Amino acid sequence: MHTFLRTLCGAGTLILWATTATAAPAYQMPFACGETWSLTTFSHHNPLRAVDMNRSGDLGDPVVAAAAGTVSVRRDLGNSSYGRYLVVNHGSGHDTLYAHLQSFSVSVGQSVRQGQRLGYVGNTGGSQGPHLHFEERYQGSAQPIRFDGRALPYYGTVSWTSRNSCGGGNVTGVVNTNGTPLNVRSGPGTGYSVVGTVADGATVTIQCQMPGTTVTGPYGTSSIWDRIGSGRYISDAYVRTGSDGYVAPRCP
Repeated sequence: MHTFLRTLCGAGTLILWATTATAAPAYQMPFACGETWSLTTFSHHNPLRAVDMNRSGDLGDPVVAAAAGTVSVRRDLGNSSYGRYLVVNHGSGHDTLYAHLQSFSVSVGQSVRQGQRLGYVGNTGGSQGPHLHFEERYQGSAQPIRFDGRALPYYGTVSWTSRNSCGGGNVTGVVNTNGTPLNVRSGPGTGYSVVGTVADGATVTIQCQMPGTTVTGPYGTSSIWDRIGSGRYISDAYVRTGSDGYVAPRCP
């Protein structure tokens, strides 16, 4: 809380008022549920409270929104500085910045959900290797990073697993097949046997999710499969969950 005092000398009156900085959103890591990344902070980083994120083979990995908001900046600075970067406005002076992107998935003015894909990890601008440069800002100034309520230690490298849109029990989605029933498979892929169908428009409860055969459907191209019962799987490309990434725990 920031409290400001002002004296109206002519009237001999002291007037007090308080302006409270609203709490930051409940930020999550800008990567899909269950992904583990190395997070590095530097004493000479610019800005100081930014963080660089990378893992092996991360070029082209999806970057997702750390919190819900509206895309306020989408810019390409070429071979300098942030390169291709986005800013998402979360309201009340809070923003997040995603830099060195390979490409964009959203446009300025677009509303995004927490966990929604924004773009892909790149090596643009002043980057010296593929990674994501990430900032949590308040009124334009970078703040100490916090994910899932925990503060990132400064300075050094830590390993961190994303909880972005992981959900918990009773995660649901709505099937969209443009009218035809969706095949339910005995495993996470089109090579598994068909063990039933789900009607278009049906709401399903997702117990857990896991990678499998890549499928293209109404919600893009996805390798995620949703388990909706024992030995019953459907492609997430046909299920609206509010996120392009994992929204439920990984299947064992």
